[in-house]
Amino acid sequence: MRAETENKVAAIEKSLQLLAQRMDWDTAPHRLEEFNAMTEDPNLWDDPDKAQKLMRDRQMLVDAMDRYKSMRQELSDNVELIELGEMEEDTEVITEAEAALKALKDRAAAAEIEALLDGEADGNDTFLEINSGAGGTESCDWASMLARMYVRWAEQHGYKVELQSESPGEEAGIKSAAYKISGPNAYGWLKSESGVHRLVRISPYDSAARRHTSFSSVWVYPVVDDNIEIEVNPSDIRLDTYRSSGAGGQHVNTTDSAVRITHIPTGIVVTSSEKSQHQNRELAIKALKSRLYQMELDRRNAAINEAHENKGDAGWGNQIRSYVLQPYQMVKDLRTGFETSDTQGVLDGDLDGLMAATLAQGVSGMKRDEAQADD
Repeated sequence: MRAETENKVAAIEKSLQLLAQRMDWDTAPHRLEEFNAMTEDPNLWDDPDKAQKLMRDRQMLVDAMDRYKSMRQELSDNVELIELGEMEEDTEVITEAEAALKALKDRAAAAEIEALLDGEADGNDTFLEINSGAGGTESCDWASMLARMYVRWAEQHGYKVELQSESPGEEAGIKSAAYKISGPNAYGWLKSESGVHRLVRISPYDSAARRHTSFSSVWVYPVVDDNIEIEVNPSDIRLDTYRSSGAGGQHVNTTDSAVRITHIPTGIVVTSSEKSQHQNRELAIKALKSRLYQMELDRRNAAINEAHENKGDAGWGNQIRSYVLQPYQMVKDLRTGFETSDTQGVLDGDLDGLMAATLAQGVSGMKRDEAQADD
């Protein structure tokens, strides 16, 4: 076996060992049996929220076990194929198996990063907010491009996307939008996207075809569940209703069904305008609790806290990532140095490489902090 292939096999083995360690592979079958026994409880659905969480936790364990077993089997099969191809001097078999190992190495590395999403809220659903910044119509258009990018990323990963609220731009795009994105580790993956995003391009709104720079901010907050207690004092909030914008024509929403909640002590404002007023109030309260919980997470983590204290306005000097479409094609994350020339792929939702680099850096940073604390 060639040295390059041996290195791929070693890298895959390392990733699989971490996956096994993270899920505690030795006890996983026993935990699955416990989950299965609990799902057979006739009174399980007396508490729908608790039942849904149980079913979700069970499915996450099943998916983790299946993925581990599948990759372990795929590794074994392809190593055997290479050995067989070498014995029979079949270069076609060897080439195909080596290509399969390369693809497996990439998948195992991605799974390894995802296995590191073991923060308190990493497994939760998430709220994602986008706000246009400096640049007027340009920034509103950029905000809508970001919204499309994240919706595509979420749908490609099988996540459920719900639009919570949206404020259209005066001429084009959106001033702001809020989404709820539901699925395994939704917050864990998307939390790396919080910050200011900068776009450089030839403006489609400039008759002189000049290059413009636009900014929009993205902020991500975990959806709180029953394991996270957040108390909101009714006297600390102000609730306003207003007329939400409809689809136009006969479908215009003419009732004051949209809800805006202001948390007076912190100044946090959340909105919901997609459903009935009662449902909007529930959604807005949940979003507020998520924002307050995010503040608590920030206080616990000095690095995150510092980043939020310095986040500033959506403008120069505060961006985490640049998307350059002119005079060359490049997307670069300014925190990790990760870059790619496939700008269209990124804008179409191919964000895994950017996210994984940021998550890996965060894990490395936490390990350094732990080591320093132990010294």
